[in-house]
Amino acid sequence: MRVVIAGAGLAGLSCAKYLVDHGHIPIVLEARDVLGGKVAAWKDEDGDWYETGLHIFFGAYPNMLQLFKELDIEDRLQWKSHSMIFNQPSEPGTYSRFDFPDIPAPVNGVSAILSNNDMLSWNEKILFGLGLVPAMLRGQKYLDKCDTKSWTDWLKEHNIPERVNDEVFIAMSKALNFIGPDEISSTVLLTALNRFLQEKNGSKMAFLDGAPPERLCQPMVDYITARGGEVHMNSPLREINLNEDSTVKSFTVASLDKNEKKELTADAYVSAMPVDLFKLMIPKQWKGLDAFSKLDGLNGVPVINIHLWFDKKLTDIDHLLFSRSPLLSVYADMSITCKEYEDPNRSMLELVFAPAKDWINRSDQDIVDATMEELKKLFPTHFMGDDKTNLRKYKVVKTPRSVYKAVPGCQEFRPSQKSPIKNFFLAGDYTMQKYLASMEGAVLSGKLCAESINKEYTKTPQNVSS
Repeated sequence: MRVVIAGAGLAGLSCAKYLVDHGHIPIVLEARDVLGGKVAAWKDEDGDWYETGLHIFFGAYPNMLQLFKELDIEDRLQWKSHSMIFNQPSEPGTYSRFDFPDIPAPVNGVSAILSNNDMLSWNEKILFGLGLVPAMLRGQKYLDKCDTKSWTDWLKEHNIPERVNDEVFIAMSKALNFIGPDEISSTVLLTALNRFLQEKNGSKMAFLDGAPPERLCQPMVDYITARGGEVHMNSPLREINLNEDSTVKSFTVASLDKNEKKELTADAYVSAMPVDLFKLMIPKQWKGLDAFSKLDGLNGVPVINIHLWFDKKLTDIDHLLFSRSPLLSVYADMSITCKEYEDPNRSMLELVFAPAKDWINRSDQDIVDATMEELKKLFPTHFMGDDKTNLRKYKVVKTPRSVYKAVPGCQEFRPSQKSPIKNFFLAGDYTMQKYLASMEGAVLSGKLCAESINKEYTKTPQNVSS
């Protein structure tokens, strides 16, 4: 069976990968000249990579890890020590660590929290721990129910001191959805914490050993094309054409390299585009359908990713760092954490600027200047004196609409992968699956989309590959 998929991000490529596993023929269309969608990356004039975001792989990403295994590229994940490391604003240049011992969950997580006395008092730890008990015991139904309140409201409801937010969760909420705890749905934080505490290696982190388009997306393309599928770049979807019964008749696709348009027909069609782009493509005949009209409640959050190349080393920490800065979310020295970006003598910091709504329209120079002021607080001895560290170059990547902004109430707006239209399906981390807006969510959504298509079009069990 032939399936046309619009979008070659992780969701679209994952959908295509699992469709070929089921014996179908996917044709993936990508509007740009780069794979990956929200994990896209480019090379600059010096051959250095710069990325759409700082991408971290967690032990609590079972579908992503399974995908790496199936592609035989598990060795491309560079696992770091099982820790979470926070800057200490009150003591510039110092760090506070949550180190997870090599013992079963949730004891390892409890031990990591209890052994850290820099950030939370014993009373705060106990109150917070008691608040998490319902999430751990009652599972997904409880987590979904909590979508009615923000993380700050959830803390207040459980009599957890506001200082817990200030010390830990401003940083975590910005890392998870690029917004603060007053805005973010408590479901997002509780889902992450539940996975981290319930699984021994849930919070363990890995960096990819190079740029995602080459080291993750290209192996997916090779897998798909080796089994009869197709992936076409510079081929944006221009229109979804309908039959009289409102099912999809064809996709009108532009061919940018040939400056022409063509119609593609298939048995089934998939949008694996970001939700904001898909909303612009919805045919007027579908506008009144509940599954599509609800998408108005999902809107991408602005994100700014910054790359700074220095002439000296700033740190020797091989890990993700939570900056606890009012302007910055997380950062890492990619010259240490990533094999392909390795430089023994000079640092390249990749940083996430969040929240970004007040900065997305500012100049790159303004953003870099503000970032450098924050870095002077994080590395107070490196930017003063006769031998100070100098910035060699920078790249700023702005994404005005990234993952959907996970404010309270968003869960009810997320659609199923199977749409009300018989031959039309959806993939993307905004579609309904338990991992929310993340790389894991994107991969799982593609997998679920492929399963929905296979179930819809496969008449006998013998046609389904294992």
